[in-house]
Order: sequence, then C-alpha cells, then structure tokens
Amino acid sequence: MLQTPPDESDFIHSEQFLKGLMKRQLKLSISCASAFLLLLLGLPLLNYFAPEMMATRVGGFTLSWLVLGVLFFPYVWIIARLFITRSMALEAAEVRLAADENKRSS
Repeated sequence: MLQTPPDESDFIHSEQFLKGLMKRQLKLSISCASAFLLLLLGLPLLNYFAPEMMATRVGGFTLSWLVLGVLFFPYVWIIARLFITRSMALEAAEVRLAADENKRSS
C-alpha cells in the first residue's frame, strides 16, 4: 500500500508545529524534573542542615524516614500523573490549533 506524502500546506506536519510542541513538552519536562530533584536533593540537605527537625518523630517514624519511606512514592506518582495529563492536554491543544490553522489556510 502506497502512502502519499503530507501536503505542504498541512500545518500539523510543519516544522513550526513540531517545534512549538517540543518547546512546550520541554518546559513541562523541566518543571516535573525540577519538582523531583527538589525532594531528591532537599532531603539530604535537610538531614545535614536541620538534623534535629528531621529526627522529630511523626507517627512512629522520624520525619526523615517518613518522607523517604512513606511520602516519596506518592510524590513521584503525583508528578508522573501531572506530567502525563498535562502532556496529553498539550498535544490535544496543539492538534486543535493545527486543525484551526488548516481550516484558515484552506
């Protein structure tokens, strides 16, 4: 089965469309990675600079172990969920934009 190449006037296959989508995806990726690194690097720093606070007992755990052993995975799941839903929303918005642009150029 032969496939015809995309029409040159088709906005969704244009470099402008792809660059815009990639730029928005990069911003989203950086923000999610920053949120992850904040906790990943912040926990050892808090243990170093505020050992008394991190040794405080909360629900039978020290605060350090509560964050690391109990709260870390839900935090990562939330970041992953936000990334996926926002990424899908970005793609849907780009597709709507491309469809509108194609209608205007037709």
